[in-house]
Amino acid sequence: MPNTYTQIHIQAVFAVKFRLALLGDKWREEFHKYVTGIVRNQGHKMISINSVTDHVHLLFGMRPVQSLSDLMQDIKGDSSRWINQRRFVPFRFEWQESFAAFSYCRDEIPTVAKYIENQQQHHKKETFLDEYRRMLKAFDVDYDERFIFKEPV
Repeated sequence: MPNTYTQIHIQAVFAVKFRLALLGDKWREEFHKYVTGIVRNQGHKMISINSVTDHVHLLFGMRPVQSLSDLMQDIKGDSSRWINQRRFVPFRFEWQESFAAFSYCRDEIPTVAKYIENQQQHHKKETFLDEYRRMLKAFDVDYDERFIFKEPV
């Protein structure tokens, strides 16, 4: 798109189906590189990525070449196939259907990136569900508690 200029920074958060603790330490770095490749191949810029056992945080610069929903579908679909092909888990790996995404101004990027980089320490103090609810509230996102995660735990 010639003469299209944008500055769109998104933090996306998504979870393993049923929020199971399946994302392994042994292959975490390889997984992050794979997801970064998906984001880059779609024309976007990965700024920060980290995961803990049951969810992932991404911070990326988004180009207006596709919708956020399509990008998330690509990331989740391709990465789940990748995890399954490598048999990192003993059964079929899947992501939750949903995701959350929040936009940030350029000045906030270093703070958000540091927050994502420190997920392991952060989740020693706060559960993923508490973090998720806090983020939704902080961004004034209307939500129904019954539908934050459809699948039972």
